[in-house]
Amino acid sequence: MSRITRVAIDVGGTFTDVVELQPDTGTLRFDKVPTTPSEPTKGVLDAFGVTEAGIGEIVMFTHGTTLGLNALLTRTGARIAVIGTKGFRDVYLLGRTDRRTNYDITFTPPTPLLERYDTFEVAERSLFDGSVHQDIDLEDAARVARIVAERGYDAVAVCFLHSYANPAHEVAMREVLAAHAPDVVVTLSHELSREYREFERTSTAVLDAYVKPIVRRYLAELETRLTDEGFEGRFLMTRSGGGAMTASTAREQPVSLILSGPAGGVIGAGALAGLIGQPNLITIDMGGTSLDASLVLDGEPVLYQGAEFEGMPINTPSLYIHTIGAGGGSLVHLDKAGALQVGPASAGAMPGPASYGRGGTQATFTDAALAVGYLGTETPLGGKLVLDREKAVAALEITAGELGMTWSELARGVLQISTTKIMGAVRAITVEVGRNPQDFALLSFGGGGGLVAVDVAEALGIPTVVVPPGQGAFSAFGMLMADVQHDYARTAVMLLSDTDPVAMQQTFAGMESEALAQLESEGFGPDRQEMVRLVDVRYSGQEHSVTIGFPSTGGDIAQVEKEFAELHERQYGHVMTDPVEVTTLRLRARGIVDRPELPLLAARESGEPVAEGSRAVYVSAAQPSVDYALYTRENLLAGDEIHGPAVIPEHTATTVMHAGDHLLVGPHGELVITVGDRPGL
Repeated sequence: MSRITRVAIDVGGTFTDVVELQPDTGTLRFDKVPTTPSEPTKGVLDAFGVTEAGIGEIVMFTHGTTLGLNALLTRTGARIAVIGTKGFRDVYLLGRTDRRTNYDITFTPPTPLLERYDTFEVAERSLFDGSVHQDIDLEDAARVARIVAERGYDAVAVCFLHSYANPAHEVAMREVLAAHAPDVVVTLSHELSREYREFERTSTAVLDAYVKPIVRRYLAELETRLTDEGFEGRFLMTRSGGGAMTASTAREQPVSLILSGPAGGVIGAGALAGLIGQPNLITIDMGGTSLDASLVLDGEPVLYQGAEFEGMPINTPSLYIHTIGAGGGSLVHLDKAGALQVGPASAGAMPGPASYGRGGTQATFTDAALAVGYLGTETPLGGKLVLDREKAVAALEITAGELGMTWSELARGVLQISTTKIMGAVRAITVEVGRNPQDFALLSFGGGGGLVAVDVAEALGIPTVVVPPGQGAFSAFGMLMADVQHDYARTAVMLLSDTDPVAMQQTFAGMESEALAQLESEGFGPDRQEMVRLVDVRYSGQEHSVTIGFPSTGGDIAQVEKEFAELHERQYGHVMTDPVEVTTLRLRARGIVDRPELPLLAARESGEPVAEGSRAVYVSAAQPSVDYALYTRENLLAGDEIHGPAVIPEHTATTVMHAGDHLLVGPHGELVITVGDRPGL
């Protein structure tokens, strides 16, 4: 059997998205199946059930899941312990002093994932330069390991002082745990982060240990089920830093999956940016439960060298993504003051919005979009789910009655509230960090993105909206673009003027040797390997650094300082005369996969697209029934033009444009909408 098909499956809160690629023809198929939160493996197998190729014909399967994230959100992870250096037992619980505790009376510190009862210390001590101040006391280590076994912990995080410089004691602790607590899953901090900052490294290790047993069980079960069905291809998982990792690596470092849910869409956006000539993009990915906003600058997704989950640091590279609770399933409700709110709670996959007909009775964003006419009943979602407008209206009437409004007025208010929340998310990643939204195009995707994109763009002065092919499953498409990626780092704090180029080359060479072995073990030969050297630089006395490229041929210090000054001025608006220092050397190693190319869409030879009818849309009390032309996206061809108002449904989503908007179908099938002025909307 010839195995050439590639499949990506993105598990969301409401739907699981599927993209199937035939590399020899470039054919892409997009589909959806309901998410099964109680049986995540079943949902993935259901997704394989809608592909045209059999499991045995699939050469590569890329998967995105929120399993680890959900375990953290619901605090249903493993029972864990943490082991630190004697005298530093409380590093995790003390954290860092946060000024918000002094100035923000509403600030609530994050709930820790363990109690002091679950923290232990072992006699050992390494220094910042890697030298050993005190050898590990193996008897003391065995004592702690026996307590861990007796108490029945599922997992343990080990984070010894300065283990980023010398990991030998952590390795020894793992051996002791294997002898005395063999059933306990172990996370060593140095295997996740080789950077200084003890609390950040400890937090990362704790988060990893908290989700590791759950992720391991899930991946083991899924791999077994896939193998039983005949799958023999490569199994990859998307990671928070924008690349992918093999499933075997994911089992050992699940912390890299925690923020990976939205990563696929941002990866796809970076690839699409070059194709459509829009290097600077704001992305909004609106799914069933949440909305994720991110940036693409100069054709590359913005990457941060650290992330945070509910105030808990994750000291691994991560895409810059801002998430809010604004999705298709966001529940409509009144707050304690009697004001109308939308989200952040969601109807989820079950029962889902009232219009799904699965038992839900509380109105959602989807019900409001159906009630005003953005969505219709003639085009089933994902080709299967027919919405029930009567149930949507009935749900809206409950809240409308409490407010003394009509259900149509309430539905319009729900859409406006959602638009305002999404504007806030976009402003958080642009205006609040000194960027002008008008310098970007807005790339909208996800099942609900096309419903709100032009409204968000118009309100923020963004001139152009781009809706990619297969928008409802675009995150899954982006996963097909993800190279396997490994990130390495070594702390090396020194003045840039005092750096030793030979020593730096040796450090980079050591990381490259480690990366080479890892990539080769994953099946990537020399022609499929890429190494990128980076360095973190800051002004002496600053707390935070910026990351810039480092010449692979040597240490051109003057060039590094010049690039740092340019980046610092671009990001912060000024430069200084203070000495410049290096804090961390980094290596990004990639195993290059064959990236799919978006096929060109056929052009219309004559004539123009013809509307297939119209739909009445409630715009406002003054415009309660405006005819919006209907066009099926699958029938549009390259070069087609549409003038709003119009509704454009497709297999996985719907796009809405208003009076004054102009749409042009691009060469790859992307919808490029020039946003017009729309007074009165």
